[in-house]
Amino acid sequence: MLVFFEERLVLLSAPKTASTAYQAALSDRADLVVTNPPELKHLTVRRFDRFFQNMFRKMFDAEMEVMGIVREPIDWLGSWYRYRSRAELIGHPNATHDLSFDAFVRAYLSPRRPAFADFGTQAAFFQPRSNGAGVTHLFRYESQDKILAFLQERLRCEINPPRLNVSPKRTLDLSDDMRKRYMAVHSDDFRLHDSAQ
Repeated sequence: MLVFFEERLVLLSAPKTASTAYQAALSDRADLVVTNPPELKHLTVRRFDRFFQNMFRKMFDAEMEVMGIVREPIDWLGSWYRYRSRAELIGHPNATHDLSFDAFVRAYLSPRRPAFADFGTQAAFFQPRSNGAGVTHLFRYESQDKILAFLQERLRCEINPPRLNVSPKRTLDLSDDMRKRYMAVHSDDFRLHDSAQ
């Protein structure tokens, strides 16, 4: 999570959306950089509003705008699948080396997700509190030009995010049946992506 106090802007770090690259590019420019623990780095909209936004309101009478990046849902799952097939995870419960992408998505859709598929959803990450504000500026991961243009104009600086956390290349073959099941169960993720810039 990156906080730019003067600009009244917070960039939340949704997992698997280049948040580490943006943190590397902007950490010297930000007023507050949260990288650890992961639960704080990847603070959801609800938790940001409850804890940090309340702090800004009470201490500074300031309302921060919230920026986020959302990835096309199947591509987002593919990023998790590829990331968890890194060589250093061989033998770890999170490893996906011996799985097809179809099997990975099936596990993600199961009622009791195994460790390698046990993570949340993008829709849950961006869900606001019932009495709170949601994300102010939501961009599609695929629209890096729009993300950079917005940040460069808002922060008045040039930004060159490095390529970090690049996952191994894997085939992302998904059967029509599994694709339909995923789209039906997680339709909120697809609507969220469709609503982004």
